[in-house]
Amino acid sequence: MRTNLMSLSSFLVCQLACWTSVALLPSALWAQLPKGPVPPMKSVDEYLLFYPSRFPQGNWEPTELTYQDVYFKSEDGTKLHGWFCPTANSRGVVLLAHGNAGHIAHRADWLRYLQRELKLTVFAFDYRGYGKSDGRPTVQGALADSVAARAKLCELAKIADKDVILMGESLGGAMVTQLASQSAPRALILQSTFPSLREVAAVHFPNLAWLVSRNKLVSSEAIKKYNGPLLLSHGEMDRTIPYELGKKLFDAANAPKEMVTIPQADHNDWLTPDYLQRLDQFLQKLP
Repeated sequence: MRTNLMSLSSFLVCQLACWTSVALLPSALWAQLPKGPVPPMKSVDEYLLFYPSRFPQGNWEPTELTYQDVYFKSEDGTKLHGWFCPTANSRGVVLLAHGNAGHIAHRADWLRYLQRELKLTVFAFDYRGYGKSDGRPTVQGALADSVAARAKLCELAKIADKDVILMGESLGGAMVTQLASQSAPRALILQSTFPSLREVAAVHFPNLAWLVSRNKLVSSEAIKKYNGPLLLSHGEMDRTIPYELGKKLFDAANAPKEMVTIPQADHNDWLTPDYLQRLDQFLQKLP
């Protein structure tokens, strides 16, 4: 998960200046402005959360990864894109929700590992505004996109919600936790994620956190509705989402649950040999 304090401060100043300037226009100039609804300003939480990369940036033809381009639609009709990565004799079917930066092509190495080493069938998708997906990212849009992605995976793999393993990194962890609270999956795997968006905002923007709703992406409440197997990992030295926040989310979860603390690891350093071994063991134990 990526954040930028200076950019947020500049954003707030620019937004205020823009709307103040418009408000002070002489009446003669008001008449010359385009008629119709004013485009909505980007909310603080959207500015904090989303750092999308778009196609064609990145390598969209990765080697040694078997995948199919899949296009599908979100609830509001927004066209979305994902990679379906099937595995023969798969031991599980995974919906992968990535973090707030980049796109699925940046996760090709991880997808390759899940497919070839862990023998998993995986569907990785891009939220609206990311990769080849249309639209502009918003919190509600990303949640709707995640629902649509799970439905598409069930269609592709010919399985039910209860047979899907949900895996989410950082922001993606909040997305799949919401999915798990709505319809129980086979298992829930969370990496470097948070109990609520407000609490992450308080770490990076303590004087502005009040602008983020207390009800926005509250995973610590959503996870209480899930009673299946949970594997949660967090870097001990995470500077983006401090370890204490990951531990708070874990403490809120029901059993059966396991937490993997990754020593000396920052936010994006969770792919260690120990974690990969624990992940493999977790998958072996699933019913």
